[in-house]
Amino acid sequence: MPPLPRKPRSGFYSGSFDPVTLGHTDVIRRAARLVDRLVIGIGVNPGKSPLFSVAERVAMLEAETAPIAHETGTTIEIAQFSGLAIDASAAAGATVIFRGLRDGTDFDYEMQMAGMNGEMAPGIETVFVAASPNVRHIAANLVRAVATMGGDPSAFVSRAVAEMLMAKAHPVAAKPPKRHKSPR
Repeated sequence: MPPLPRKPRSGFYSGSFDPVTLGHTDVIRRAARLVDRLVIGIGVNPGKSPLFSVAERVAMLEAETAPIAHETGTTIEIAQFSGLAIDASAAAGATVIFRGLRDGTDFDYEMQMAGMNGEMAPGIETVFVAASPNVRHIAANLVRAVATMGGDPSAFVSRAVAEMLMAKAHPVAAKPPKRHKSPR
């Protein structure tokens, strides 16, 4: 009897991606090797003020993931969601959630999340992807801080993202200060 055709495997990787870092693309590249379709979910939290708009983050992710999709043969889709990542994963048809781990602190937090997600959606597994040593130290919030304080973020993001980040952090078209008339 011939083997039954295998159902395509779909995974989900979520984050704020504000901005997309080399750490994110490391996890995306490695996750893409394990599934046929990878949905990258941009979490939108109305209580937060991101540096980049959702449209800018989508554009960054599309540009950064196109070579990964080509290299791995994986279909990569970008989606936005608000609410629980587990619900967005289920809506995307994922059977696997990928979570990147940088250190023990990430592991402790992610283990709790995996347990809760497992209770809410038992059919979706969580797979932890340990960050590669060369990107383990990268965190998007620290990259934003480096850029907004005048530092060079290029060691932590791609050239294209560094340019977008610097343009956003230090707009060239800054207006000169207004001159005030002194009271008489």
